[in-house]
Amino acid sequence: MSAAEAWNTTTKEDSGNPGPPHYPKSGFDPQTGIYHSINKLSDQHKIPTRPDLDIATYVLSHFPPPHQAESKIALIDSATNQQFTYAWLQRSIRSLAKGLYRTLGVGKGDVVFVLSPNSLLYPTICLAVFSIGAILTTANPLNTKSEIAKQVSDSGAKLAISAPEELHKLVPTGVPTILTSRKPNKDSSSLSIEELIESSDHSYQLPQVKLVQSDTAAILYSSGTTGTSKGVVLTHAHFIADVAFLRWTVDVSSAQNDVFLCFLPIFHIYGLSFFALGLFCVGTTTVVMKKYEFHAMLQAIKTHKVNNIPAVPPVILGLVKYTSKAGFESELSSLRRVTSGAAPLSKVVGDGFRKKFPWVELRQVYGLTEICGAATFSPTHKEAKARSGSSGMLIPSFCAKVVDTVTGKPLPPYREGEVWLKSPSIMKGYLGNVEATAATIDSDGWLKTGDICYFDEDGFLFIVDRVAPAELEAILLSHPSILDAAVIPVENDEAGQIPMAYVVKEIGSELSEDQVIKFVADQVAPYKKLRRVSFTSAIPRSISGKILRKNLVSQSKQQFISKL
Repeated sequence: MSAAEAWNTTTKEDSGNPGPPHYPKSGFDPQTGIYHSINKLSDQHKIPTRPDLDIATYVLSHFPPPHQAESKIALIDSATNQQFTYAWLQRSIRSLAKGLYRTLGVGKGDVVFVLSPNSLLYPTICLAVFSIGAILTTANPLNTKSEIAKQVSDSGAKLAISAPEELHKLVPTGVPTILTSRKPNKDSSSLSIEELIESSDHSYQLPQVKLVQSDTAAILYSSGTTGTSKGVVLTHAHFIADVAFLRWTVDVSSAQNDVFLCFLPIFHIYGLSFFALGLFCVGTTTVVMKKYEFHAMLQAIKTHKVNNIPAVPPVILGLVKYTSKAGFESELSSLRRVTSGAAPLSKVVGDGFRKKFPWVELRQVYGLTEICGAATFSPTHKEAKARSGSSGMLIPSFCAKVVDTVTGKPLPPYREGEVWLKSPSIMKGYLGNVEATAATIDSDGWLKTGDICYFDEDGFLFIVDRVAPAELEAILLSHPSILDAAVIPVENDEAGQIPMAYVVKEIGSELSEDQVIKFVADQVAPYKKLRRVSFTSAIPRSISGKILRKNLVSQSKQQFISKL
């Protein structure tokens, strides 16, 4: 049921009462137009307010006690079965921190750029960087040389840490670079993280670094809520709050003793929050995959008896579509919980998954880099199942507004508008971009997500439209034969949503769909590519010149129907 249909149905049911329906269980305050989380953090999950606290200290303080840490497994390599205990992890963080500080001169405020797929050492790198007050910035190994050079320059990186196979992309930047691991044919000039850890002088005491929660911890690059890729500035306070929220979600979903599977990239906020920080605070074991590959994932689940998978919609669809052989379900019998994030999961796919795997709890979350992780979660499987298609309820300490995109007024349940968020984890701003920051965070601290959503009568969020189009639009408009362009999200079974472009080309131009797709693909990483192009005579815009994407989304649906 759409928001409009639900609204009309509820209004008819309440037709004997004057005025709009009232939904006390939604957390909506009709006086202020604000939705408040109806979930609360218990004392053990409270966000610490001590100012002189950094994220590394906070995470390490929640490691298992020494007598358990020596035998408790923190990380397992899915391919080699190499294992790190919590005790080894803690020692490796301390050793690497010493090496970065003493050997390479990395200190407070220095930016460290990391270009690597997942590995057992990725969490060590992150926590070591945080512990000496340096600033972490991560990148997707699929990014092009030009995208990497832009981020290195924009972030002001002093040092880069690269997987050996990605080193060639960093050479043109000139930034000093060390490797994540030794090269097979070792070049004496190539220092690695492994060697820094192994050569640590245990007698050397790392000077105490004075850090406060408001210090910058990371600059993570996002396409932003309204524009091209920008550096999201996140402080230690933001990560501490996010980890507190994650600890709460693990406890309320009874996942404290689960074995987790990590194929989500740790360079992304979704993977970073879970696998480099949060899960260590609840003492779980994580099986790490270098990258996602469907059959390797299935083997890892079977071999390591994985219980819990933070995932994305294409993975959920894969499990639904490609697990049809007899007895396949028994191979996944250990699986208990799956969480879908990063993109909307359709109700059809979600229902299909629940039908296929009735013993597995499926939940959706909604989050952004700009809020340092997730904003919503379904505390119980029963609630998530009853509201298939929902992204869950506001996490404790979050507030939201659903704002009419024309009038700017806050809207009640079942009314669609742009969702604005406020929480202790809202970013500091975009690096060196005052204008973009002001356009995204208003004077009262509300972050404008750019996503069209609505809440139901019980406070569950439903995503209607989610896309970050400006980077692709800017590239399209640089083509000499393109006069105007707009990018919209289109529903897709495998990816959740894919980008489609409406293009106005010069009169007489013979520009084709394939040429437009290739033009963009040559300038962006593969995951950003356009999948469809439609030529049109004009891009619909409001009086103020804003693209009316909703009109184009409706138009794309009609075009699809007409081809059936």
